[in-house]
Amino acid sequence: MEVSVTLWVLTIVGLAALISVDFFIGRKPHDVSIKEAGIWTVVWIALAALFGLGLLLFAGGQPAGEFFAGFVTEKSLSVDNLFVFVLIMAKFAVPSQYQQRVLLFGVLIALVLRAGFIVAGAAILASFSWMFYLFGAFLIWTAWKLIQEAQAEEEDEEFEENKLLKAAERRFGVADRYHGTRLWIEENGKRVMTPMLVVMLAIGTTDILFALDSIPAIFGLTQDPYIVFTANAFALMGLRQLYFLIGGLLKKLVHLSYGLSVILGFIGVKLVLHALHESGVPVPEISIPVSLGVICSVLIVTTLTSLRASRKEAARAAADAEDEREASTVKDGTGR
Repeated sequence: MEVSVTLWVLTIVGLAALISVDFFIGRKPHDVSIKEAGIWTVVWIALAALFGLGLLLFAGGQPAGEFFAGFVTEKSLSVDNLFVFVLIMAKFAVPSQYQQRVLLFGVLIALVLRAGFIVAGAAILASFSWMFYLFGAFLIWTAWKLIQEAQAEEEDEEFEENKLLKAAERRFGVADRYHGTRLWIEENGKRVMTPMLVVMLAIGTTDILFALDSIPAIFGLTQDPYIVFTANAFALMGLRQLYFLIGGLLKKLVHLSYGLSVILGFIGVKLVLHALHESGVPVPEISIPVSLGVICSVLIVTTLTSLRASRKEAARAAADAEDEREASTVKDGTGR
């Protein structure tokens, strides 16, 4: 797909305008209700759908299919980010009324950093076609690691600051409390960061770890940097509202890691097949419609099995609690 500089500029300006509207509507710190989160989640998904339809009308079915496949993949992989966001919010004890502001700017930082990854990835793939083998192998390895982590015994997780964040805290210093939405304050004659800025940086820089698998995954569906970027932008900008909408549902998605591992492994195989095909080996390639169908099917099955398993676990826990109460009553001899 040929993308002119003008189209790139218009796209970035359009995204900036949408983000500005989102910011100004919710600029006053407040607790986000389920209704508000639901409305904005639908809005961002609808905007992504309209963008995809625009590609279908003006660029054809192939770019539109690649965008939708990339958007769904990025959206599903980004849900995993929400677990880390929850840990970060708890680590820094972010007041609930400030969480929306933190997520907005944290996600913007992540999007800027991902844009750099996308440019680098596109340049590498354009210059070295053998990198498709490396990307494919990396995704298959990541899928295997996800399965191993899912099977490992669960332990209490705690967010650990990365080296870049620790260096910034040492260099500038951090205030001992929040000062509204301010990012910098004067303290003892020295300009220091507030915890608000630290949390934004934590979310933005931590996202880089997730980009290491999600960016190669989307390049496995399309090598068009424009589609990769827009799919990332629409998926990430709706992520913060998804945080408030399904925050309580995250713990119920017990099979999410398995579903994501299947998706990453599938795209890894697709990349390897594409690399073999480019090398002249007569192997079949996986089409975008098939890719989109597999990705959506895996997500649906994963969600349904997760909710079913969570319901069974909740029922089992309730039954165990009832048995303990009855045993305690008998032991006490109360008969009640």
